[in-house]
Formats: sequence, C-alpha cells, structure tokens
Amino acid sequence: MAASKNQRSVFLGRLSLPERNYLADALRTETVGGVLLLVAAVAALIWANTPLRESYETVRSFHLGPGSLGLNLSVQHWAADGLLAIFFFVAGIELKRELVAGELRDPKAAVLPVVAALCGMAAPAIVYALTASAGGGSLGGWAVPTATDIAFALAVLAVIGTSLPSALRAFLLTLAVVDDLFAILIIAIFFTSKLNFAALGFAVVGLVVFWVLLRKGVRGWYVYVPLAVVNWALMYNSGVHATIAGVAMGLMLRCTRRDGEKHSPGEHIEHLVRPLSAGLAVPLFALFSAGVAVSGGALSDVFSRPETLGVVLGLVVGKAVGVFGGTWAAARFTRAELNPDLKWPDVLAVASLAGIGFTVSLLIGELAFSGDAVLTGEVKAAVLVGSLIAAVLAGTLLKLRDNKYKKLCEEEDRDEDEDGIPDIYEQDNPEYHLRMAAKYEAKAAAHRKLAEVAAGRTTSDDGPA
Repeated sequence: MAASKNQRSVFLGRLSLPERNYLADALRTETVGGVLLLVAAVAALIWANTPLRESYETVRSFHLGPGSLGLNLSVQHWAADGLLAIFFFVAGIELKRELVAGELRDPKAAVLPVVAALCGMAAPAIVYALTASAGGGSLGGWAVPTATDIAFALAVLAVIGTSLPSALRAFLLTLAVVDDLFAILIIAIFFTSKLNFAALGFAVVGLVVFWVLLRKGVRGWYVYVPLAVVNWALMYNSGVHATIAGVAMGLMLRCTRRDGEKHSPGEHIEHLVRPLSAGLAVPLFALFSAGVAVSGGALSDVFSRPETLGVVLGLVVGKAVGVFGGTWAAARFTRAELNPDLKWPDVLAVASLAGIGFTVSLLIGELAFSGDAVLTGEVKAAVLVGSLIAAVLAGTLLKLRDNKYKKLCEEEDRDEDEDGIPDIYEQDNPEYHLRMAAKYEAKAAAHRKLAEVAAGRTTSDDGPA
C-alpha cells in the first residue's frame, strides 16, 4: 500500500539489493583509499621533517609541462590541480547516483543529510570567523574547516566500528556526498581567480561535446580521455579551479540502468576509475601537500595563532555541533526521521567523525593563503592536528557505541535452552518459559546434590560437630 502523504519518510530505510551491493563496494574501496591516504600523509611528514627535507621541497617545486599552453606547473600543482580532478570526477559520479537512484532522489528523505551537511559546513565557518576575529587574524580561511575527508572517516569507521549498524555507514556516506557538493561549490565560487572568458567559453563547448557524445551512445576511451584532458586544461586556463571540470563530467554520466544493462555507464566507469583515484591520485596529492615542518614551536603556534586555532576548533567543535545540530533540527522540524537502527549517540559519534578534514581542507588551505607560504604551512599543520583530534574523539565515541552493540548482538544470539532458536524470539512463548524453568531447576538440583556430597565428605573426614 502506498504511504500516505502525511507519513513521515524514514531516512536511510532498507535499500534495494543493487544499492546495498553498490554501498558495500564503495565502502570497501574507500576504506582502502583511506589507509593509502594515511600512509602517504605520514610519508610526507617524515620526508619533510628529516635531513631529506630539502629534496622534498626540490621534488614538489619541480616544474614540468608545456608552458605555451599555460601548463608549466610544479609537481605539487599537478597533484592538486590535475590528479585531484580524478577524485572530483568520482565524487561527481557519486553525487549523480545519489540524485537519481539514491537517498537524495526523494526530497523528503534528502532533507536530513542536506540540512546536516549545510549546518556541518556553516558551523565550522562561523567558529573559524569568531576565533579569527577575536584574535585579529585573517578571515580568508573560513572555508578550510568546512570539508570532510570521506576516505579517512570511513577508514576510522571500518577499523573501530565492527559491530555498528550498517545505517551508520550509510548515513556518513550520504552526508559526505552532500558535503562534497557544497565543497565543490565553495571552490568554484570563492576561489576562482581572474576569469579568462575565451578559455572558459571553449571549456563549456568541450563539456557540451562530452555530453552530446554520451547521449549519442558513442563508446571508446580513446574518445573521452583526450576530450577530458582538453576540457581540464581549458578549465585550468580559464581561472576556474580545474577540478570543477572533473565534477562536471562526472555529473553528465548516466547512472540509471536500462533494460538489459547489468550496470549503468556511470557505475561501470566509476568501477574503472575509482582505483586510480583512491590508489594514485589522492595519495600523491597527500604526499606533496601534507609535508609540513612540525616542531614544538610550530605545534604551539597552531594553538596560539588565530587562523590556525580557528581551523582546529572548526574541525573539532564546529563540525560536531553543526552535523549533530542540523540532524536533530531536521528530524525535529521536518517530516524526515532518523533510521530506527540509529540512536542519537550514534549521530554524535558520526558528527565528530566528520571533523576529519584532510584532502579538500588542505586544497582549500592552499587556495585561501596562496600568497603567504608560512601561513599556508601553518594552516596545513592545523588541518592535520584538528583532524587527528577529531579522529581520536570520534574513535573513542565509536568504540563505546561498538561495545554496546556487541553486547546487544550477544544478547540477541543467546540460546540458553539450546533449541537452535535465539531466546529473544521465544520470550512470549509459554513453552520456552517452561523449558527454562525446568533447566534452572535441574541446575539447582545438581548444585544441591554437590553441596550435600561435599557436606557428607566433611562430616566423614572430621567427625560430627
């Protein structure tokens, strides 16, 4: 029977089998990507804080590429502007899938993650602005703590939350997709340099050609890969951040299945490209962006300089308050409601986990303070410190929830009468209570008999009292 119009829509209810399979595959891949990202970040920190640090700066500042095309970039810029476009291409496909076949296709169900994501980006920006203003610092980094690194967050969730409900992972993934969308919009709107309208016009034409070829059913990587590279180069030279080209092309892919199709074109291409994004593009970006000099003085500056303190507080406090508060407000004042499998302490743990901002936060930090190399390095250090604090805090909360769910699972699986049916399903069955009473009576009789035997042995050994 169709649900009535006044019925409250349940956010993240039971998914269809294709969606569950898709979600499981995405989670597995993102977890691996998070581990690789962590390894690359640690390697960058070690490289930048050893006697080899000069070689680190030499490598990432090395320029290559055709200067006549405006693409004579440093290795660091190739990683941030070039390889990271692959990451945003995959993010665009994820967003398109959620819009046409996932939770975001239903406006009622989409209210919760959209409001949570918006509040989870607005609150860190406000915290940063208040902190920076109070200390007389620059407001240019307001967007740095607004992003969530889904790969890191899912890696923490996978390692710690072995017994947590799957709805918790689904909530985090959907929230991150919406978060990515708004992060992309922030980069496009607030961090676009002077526009080259000729290059921007040709980039738009290239994207239109890309869209037309897709709609005509043209196949072949040898058609789309060169066209994608050209579109990226034109977007870079236009002044708009080049990763926007990746997002735009990802959104153009069809993510719905037609008759006779096992996978939509979007699913198929994401399956092919995601390993490149998670295994190469994002780790290399981390390797050449996370290498900041860390010392006792630098760490103390993170908590004393208003810009860096604002980033740390934005990630740790702003994200948790924003995501949790937005979720509560959406559930309280709209028709959307939380999945019955989730409790509010679960939402608080995920809200804290959203404070792990790494990939996009580092990128925005570079864009926001591109003219100040010292401040850029300090902001990167603040992103690392804030993300680490958020990860530890979220890990503690998740571990507490995981232990509670483990106990619940053990209780649900308990079968004291050993009839093959968990006791929780037989509690209303009179025969179950009779069996349990007989079992306890048998145990009590056995204990009494042992006690009598022990007492008899004591009397025979020591004599009557």
